Amino acid sequence: MSNDALVGWKRLPPGDTTKSLGPVADVQYGPDVVTESELRLLGNLEGKRVLELGCGAGQSLVCLAKKGAHGIGLDFDTLQLAAAKRLADAEGVRVELHQGDLADLAFMRGDSVDLVFSAYALGFVDDLNRVFRQVHRVLKEGASFVFSLPHPVYDLIDHHGQALVIRRSYFDHAPLADGFHHTVSDLFTGLSRAKFRVDVVLEPEPSVEGSRSPFWDEAARWVPRTLVIRARKEGI
Repeated sequence: MSNDALVGWKRLPPGDTTKSLGPVADVQYGPDVVTESELRLLGNLEGKRVLELGCGAGQSLVCLAKKGAHGIGLDFDTLQLAAAKRLADAEGVRVELHQGDLADLAFMRGDSVDLVFSAYALGFVDDLNRVFRQVHRVLKEGASFVFSLPHPVYDLIDHHGQALVIRRSYFDHAPLADGFHHTVSDLFTGLSRAKFRVDVVLEPEPSVEGSRSPFWDEAARWVPRTLVIRARKEGI
């Protein structure tokens, strides 16, 4: 996913301090794929402490709060957090917001969170193993870590031509122009070493015709654009 698409989907454009992106109807996992109402990965949120890593302008965080969760948003960008605060105020919900690195969860006690959620933000993290360890520390025993990120196969495609062209090797771990490439085995190995048990892996097909977002990419018809994983905390 390009930076431009990510900005349009869940983050304010650079330098825009005048507005938020507005509310959304449901928790989203990525552009042009099904939402939480269909995937049902998060469970009952009423009264739960839910941390969103990379909350952006707050659309999913506000949805979590409207479903009864105590929403805690972490993002590295103060512009995005200001937008999230405005959106929460406009929607009449309270959320807790923190600025910092996604692996810096020192502000949270261990075993204090019922759910950790992240949509696409982990694609911008180089050292995911550090994030996994911190998420394991703050989650309660058996609680879920649900996240999505650009599918590693989608990273290989040149999206600017008229035909699908492979632009890099799947095994090339060099940084992308707009993030970092993590293979499926990287993710599974990192989660296992951090003492998570993966129980759901999804590669959602594009949503139905007629509901394409402005960030639609024709390549999504042929290769998965989004990878969704749910893992549960085990051990200490």
